[in-house]
Amino acid sequence: MNRTARLYALVEELRAAAPRSLTVAALAARFEVNPRTVQRDLQALMETGVPVRATAGRGGGWSIDPEMTLRPIRFSAAEASALAIALAAADAATPYAGAARTAAQKIAASMTGPAAVAAQQLAAQLVSLPPATDTVVRGAVEQSLGTNTVLRLSYIDAAGRESDRTVEPAGLLTADGRWYLIAWCRERRAGRGFRLDRITAATPTGEPARPHDLAELLRGSAAAGAVQPATLAALTRPPTKRKAPPREASGPTSRPAGAATRDH
Repeated sequence: MNRTARLYALVEELRAAAPRSLTVAALAARFEVNPRTVQRDLQALMETGVPVRATAGRGGGWSIDPEMTLRPIRFSAAEASALAIALAAADAATPYAGAARTAAQKIAASMTGPAAVAAQQLAAQLVSLPPATDTVVRGAVEQSLGTNTVLRLSYIDAAGRESDRTVEPAGLLTADGRWYLIAWCRERRAGRGFRLDRITAATPTGEPARPHDLAELLRGSAAAGAVQPATLAALTRPPTKRKAPPREASGPTSRPAGAATRDH
């Protein structure tokens, strides 16, 4: 049994025994490996976010929290293969790529039977060319979006011009294999789209950002037709209906105020 398969099996063994604890010696005997190997495997599971924990003292050992783990998921082989493809596309330049990796490990640990075999076989056949990316920038963007705080960034447009911006994040847009941060730019006093691979530096300020409607910032821009990915619909809550404010009569405009444009 290779290490990857043993990690999955360790999770299943702990889940089957939960809420009881299992000793390292018992697990080592079960998988016919050295106790130090099991200890390293359990530590690796803990570091990737799997809710395993050690209890010291007599009668102690390792256990897993059954309320914080996925129960076995019955994927079809096609569904498991689709997950492998989606996770392979989440390369180092993709927002939340680190969380995607740990989520993949948890999903894999919950899969059993032919679906797990299909996903493992396809995963072994997928390769990618890693792009140049700045994980510090990506982490700053993730933090700013997650906490809804103002972000300071340095940006290089398509013409090679660099500028410093202070932005209030509204969301992320993916188009043509690229990721864009959609935000309200204080310097431009308008919505803007910033390609993540053109952000050379980013620093969250901790200052709370004003709320901005992503669709409103995109309205009238080249990305006005952006829609929510169908695969994410099950994760979102039904939209809250809000009464629209009365409209004032005005002449036609070529671009609504605040519409995002790409800072090429």
